Amino acid sequence: MKEKFKVLILNGSPRKDGNTTVAVKEMEKVFAENGVEYETIQIGNKAIRGCIACNYCYKNGKCSINDDIVNELAPKFEEADGLVVASPVYYASANATLIACLDRLFYSTPFDKTMKVGASVVCARRGGCSATFDELNKYFTISNMPIASSQYWNSIHGRKVGEAEMDEEGKQTMRTLARNMVFLMKSIALGKEAFGLPETEKRVATHFIH
Repeated sequence: MKEKFKVLILNGSPRKDGNTTVAVKEMEKVFAENGVEYETIQIGNKAIRGCIACNYCYKNGKCSINDDIVNELAPKFEEADGLVVASPVYYASANATLIACLDRLFYSTPFDKTMKVGASVVCARRGGCSATFDELNKYFTISNMPIASSQYWNSIHGRKVGEAEMDEEGKQTMRTLARNMVFLMKSIALGKEAFGLPETEKRVATHFIH
């Protein structure tokens, strides 16, 4: 089995040390304890425009928009065994900057994402966590990526900066999530060695015009 595992963490909060960061740091501790290499990149404070549906990436294997973000993330994502996407909740939805990044990152990257482990993390004052959680998980479920779960939905609560530190259940949920993620990555690596990846069929794309 491979010895080193890598996790890419995208923090969608515009606040460098906000409550979303509290959740991410709980996961980072577990990754470090288990010898998992991780890199956390702050996305929410970047100027990232959305996909313009130009299909440049189909021919060139990279996004046409040169904002020094998405195309730089692509090789990191390809090398990673797992991807954590964390976001504060805005109007029961994820940070728009993060969504713009994920739309372009997933659409423009031609490499196979099968069996990379995905985990979404959300942070809110009160409501909207489950809606945002579902929204982020859709990137994984369209990409053959298994989703890491925890003892509760992957959420933490706090309004003012640092308040999430008082959410003991939320922090425990993040630690459990990270441990489950480590287990899944190792188990998948063993499975690949023993059985290889699942059999694939030629893609059938059905539309509803006719």
